Amino acid sequence: MAMLDGGELFARALVNEGIEKAFVLCGGHIMPIFYGMRNAGIEIIDMRHECSAVYAAIAYTRASGKPAVVVTTAGPGVGNTAAGMMEAESLNVPVLQIGGAVAMAKRDAGDLQDMNTLLLMESISKWAKKITSTARIPEYVSMAFRHATDGAPGPVYLEVPTDLVFAKVDEASVHFPENYRANLLSGGDDALVEEAADLLANAERPAMIVDDGARWSLGDDTGAIAELSDYLKMPVGVGGNLCRGLFGNEAENPLIRTNAIHGADVVVALGCRFDFRIGSGRQIPADAKVIQIHTDMRQIGFNVRADLAIAGASGAVTKKILDHVKGKRNPKADDPWTGKVNPGSTERLPAHYRDTKTPSHPARCAGDVARFLEEDAPDWTIISDGGEASVWFGGAATATRPGQIHGSGANGTIGTGPCQVVGAWVANRKPVLWYTGDGSFGFYAMELDTMARLEIPVVCVISNNSSWGMIHMAEKYVRPQEVEEKGPCNVALAPMRSYEKMAGMWDGYGEKVTDPEEILPAIRRAAATGRPAIVNVEVDDESLSPFIAGYANMIKPAKAS
Repeated sequence: MAMLDGGELFARALVNEGIEKAFVLCGGHIMPIFYGMRNAGIEIIDMRHECSAVYAAIAYTRASGKPAVVVTTAGPGVGNTAAGMMEAESLNVPVLQIGGAVAMAKRDAGDLQDMNTLLLMESISKWAKKITSTARIPEYVSMAFRHATDGAPGPVYLEVPTDLVFAKVDEASVHFPENYRANLLSGGDDALVEEAADLLANAERPAMIVDDGARWSLGDDTGAIAELSDYLKMPVGVGGNLCRGLFGNEAENPLIRTNAIHGADVVVALGCRFDFRIGSGRQIPADAKVIQIHTDMRQIGFNVRADLAIAGASGAVTKKILDHVKGKRNPKADDPWTGKVNPGSTERLPAHYRDTKTPSHPARCAGDVARFLEEDAPDWTIISDGGEASVWFGGAATATRPGQIHGSGANGTIGTGPCQVVGAWVANRKPVLWYTGDGSFGFYAMELDTMARLEIPVVCVISNNSSWGMIHMAEKYVRPQEVEEKGPCNVALAPMRSYEKMAGMWDGYGEKVTDPEEILPAIRRAAATGRPAIVNVEVDDESLSPFIAGYANMIKPAKAS
């Protein structure tokens, strides 16, 4: 039999898991893994920072629905990924990171990059293990994917000492696991499904809220959620970006993205993680019956009461509920109980999204980007990045397909935009609109080099208020007198820095915009180039978003009695 090194075993195991891409940053401790992947036909996407690789993997997974792989070198290479792994956990994204480590014989001997990174990864990953035998590499890869893709998906970590990667073993001594995963797409308990159908059949004001957790358990029943909503004329609130687009074009479906849940008498919660992003469940009326469906039992009853809890896959359970409801109730022929809801086109946006003042209102910048997407680029991938910038943009853009819109998770991570551009594009090769603030732009801007190497058609629109806007706004609201007397405290950035010039470093297109009437034309000029492009838009630093107003009220010191 053939002698195989650890890198070849990793590659074989990854191919067996259906892995076609890997996001990496090279390093001496792990190079055989790269050679193995290249020879096995796995596409290697080389990033400029290890954490960038994780963020790119997250976007790839969210766009494709497939698990992703990250490979990083030892010590600081692994340590650099910490924020990305925490982000993957907050989004329940199945990402496997393979991290290098010093040779087992040199552990605790002061060797290069000898760090206890396993301890770090154990604290922020769903599952983390050190491989101790070259021959067992495929077994550990299988274990990792089993944990990453079960009913509670999330990031996992495998650490491999460099001597195990370089070592060769007889292929005959290696076990490649097969048929080791259970089918998690359960349709739930039949009696509970029947009870849920009864509640919905008799409801006067049914509503549904769908969150990211539903995305990973749709199976072959993707259409069942939209069909149930349409059958009962049941309005749907979409919590996370991952499930946006599951109901077709949001601009054309009057049942999507409403606030109807506030007045509902029966609420179906699909794959919901009731954290702050969806109001921690506080928007659900106290007298409403809650039907909670999730594959992750830890989420059942979290921050909400579950009057009826069904452990099962979102797609399969919803399909069974739909079949039962059809036997109990005829569909409504009239409008939803909420009455007619305006379509999700940009025409619905408030007046400040068309503001003509100079510098531009941040909503005007967001609104013109949304108009470009709606009129010129409905199928483009959309990356929303940043704090205050993403708040204005989040409610403006509409999805037309699943996996189209990407943003941050519960950690509120910023600066991930350029990394997500790479990952999403690798998943489907669709052009990308990357919307960001000037603060967020600075985190991983060198991934513009990666975009140029991969020839990604991307337009980056910077909503530039020359500050860390979210903190700046809150500061002025909470401490107005102090800000007036002493100025802002460490939140100012350079006034209207010419970030658009960076595009020229990679033969891209750059344009600075100070006139609000030129925002949309500039975006169109940038898109026409088909190259990495930056449109740097000057916006004011005075407009307080509703989110920041709420946050500022929460942290505002109480008046002395």
